[in-house]
Amino acid sequence: MNKKVLLIAGVAMTALLGGCANTDAINESVANLGSKVDQLSAKVDSLQSEQTKLAADVRDAKSAAADAQAEAKRANDRLDNVASRYKK
Repeated sequence: MNKKVLLIAGVAMTALLGGCANTDAINESVANLGSKVDQLSAKVDSLQSEQTKLAADVRDAKSAAADAQAEAKRANDRLDNVASRYKK
């Protein structure tokens, strides 16, 4: 009998406490978190776009460096040919 009374009292207290919960504060907190998630998503999208642009710039720089190196080698070869033609 004592267990039944304790069980009924526990269920009644749980129901009372659950009914008194302030859902407005919870909803406001969830809305704040949703807003922060949206801000972070926008920042991530922005960073991904910037990273894509930087990767393209790096590819272009590598290509330009390879072209410059090839042109320098070609110029050095021409200078070597010119120098070999002149003999004392």
